[in-house]
Amino acid sequence: MDYCLTSLTKISIPTIFLAILLSSFSFTLTAEAYDAQDPNGNITIKWDVMSWTPDGYVAVVTIYNFEQYRYISPPGWTLGWTWAKKEVIWSMLGGQATEQGDCSAFKGAVPHSCKKTPTIVDLLPGAPYNQQIANCCKGGVLSVRGLDPNNYISSFQLSVGIAGTTNKTVKLPKNFTLLAPGPGYTCGPAIVGKPTKFITPDGRRVTQAMMTWNVICTYSQRLAGKPPSCCSSLKSFYNGTTVPCNTCTCGCRNNA
Repeated sequence: MDYCLTSLTKISIPTIFLAILLSSFSFTLTAEAYDAQDPNGNITIKWDVMSWTPDGYVAVVTIYNFEQYRYISPPGWTLGWTWAKKEVIWSMLGGQATEQGDCSAFKGAVPHSCKKTPTIVDLLPGAPYNQQIANCCKGGVLSVRGLDPNNYISSFQLSVGIAGTTNKTVKLPKNFTLLAPGPGYTCGPAIVGKPTKFITPDGRRVTQAMMTWNVICTYSQRLAGKPPSCCSSLKSFYNGTTVPCNTCTCGCRNNA
């Protein structure tokens, strides 16, 4: 049951001022990118350009679950974005686009996906070996780093065409979306960072990505359809009785 609380009749001027100040912040506890149970947790998406191709590049995209307790359960994560130009996905390893889209303009080789807004899913366990890469093929299921450090990462590789072929001509995708597996996550913009460095298995050589950018996705119970159990009203400062909230002020719960 949701309740609303009001101040009593005798309220000092400083108290009223403080109440108005707090109300102007719109109670950040219900902001889209805030989870009171895990305020520092997030899912980070790292996009590493590993090599250039005649019309684009090959990249490895890695999803890290940095939440403290929130697993990504079956049917797993779904990642989407909007291409900045007319990019296509020529091929993929470790994941696949859910739709190919309209590739009728291509007379020879046909891309894996021509969608302006592709949607990517992880391959299922048992995928053919020649379609796998490291940390793939878990059906999109991810653990949390603190409890299972071997299974909090998911990766896929994609070859992008009709794209830039240098750091200055590549345009970053935008409007990233993440379902894990339902709603609740809001993703920020892609931000270029320091190129990721990789150590060879023998530990004697370090290589690095041509270009790296990161996307941070944060969870919100409100976006997930899980409203808080109560709310506060600061509408009436001189009323000594409790003022009821409007129906579903804090969101309706399913009474089933």
